Amino acid sequence: MTRIISGKAGSLRLDVPQAGTRPTSDRVREAIFSALEAWNMVDGVRVLDLFAGSGALGCEAASRGATSVELVEKHPPAAQIVQRNVGRLVTALGGDSATQIRVHRQTARAFLDGAAPSLEGAADGVWDVVFVDPPYDFSQGMLAEHLAAIVPFVSRDGLVMVERSTRDGEPEWPQGLTLFKERKYGETTLWWAERSDREQDDAEDPQG
Repeated sequence: MTRIISGKAGSLRLDVPQAGTRPTSDRVREAIFSALEAWNMVDGVRVLDLFAGSGALGCEAASRGATSVELVEKHPPAAQIVQRNVGRLVTALGGDSATQIRVHRQTARAFLDGAAPSLEGAADGVWDVVFVDPPYDFSQGMLAEHLAAIVPFVSRDGLVMVERSTRDGEPEWPQGLTLFKERKYGETTLWWAERSDREQDDAEDPQG
């Protein structure tokens, strides 16, 4: 059984698709959010959860104070479960919650291509945290193409997390993203990347 670990909706039960998705284990999800909280990248951030599956990562972020969460899932049965989990989450958060949560039933690439107009007028990207947890049959080449499409949307201080089978190896990072942390949890590995120009900003302003 999958539950939200912490935050306003902590312990809320979440449904999980019976097939076709790879739910993030509670242990790995706790590691993800422990890292994000250590980096002050949970409360008030804008989150994109691609290949959402059950929506557990996006729902966890909303429970912990994210400002907005976009969940993208193309498989109709899984998308229905995401929508149901979001409905429970919204109820648990109560009417005073300012978090905006939206579910998009489409492919990750179609969503990214359609999101381009949102860049107009955006002073600093569109999302601060992007979760990328593609299915088992997603090739390294397809992953690289999606990561390249994500780059323009990531805020200057934003992060991209890729969750993959340890056997798949490190993703091919596109221009604009730089790996800064890798952690293995058995058969699962998390790769954390940041915008490449963030390193330049840190070098120019070490007190920033």
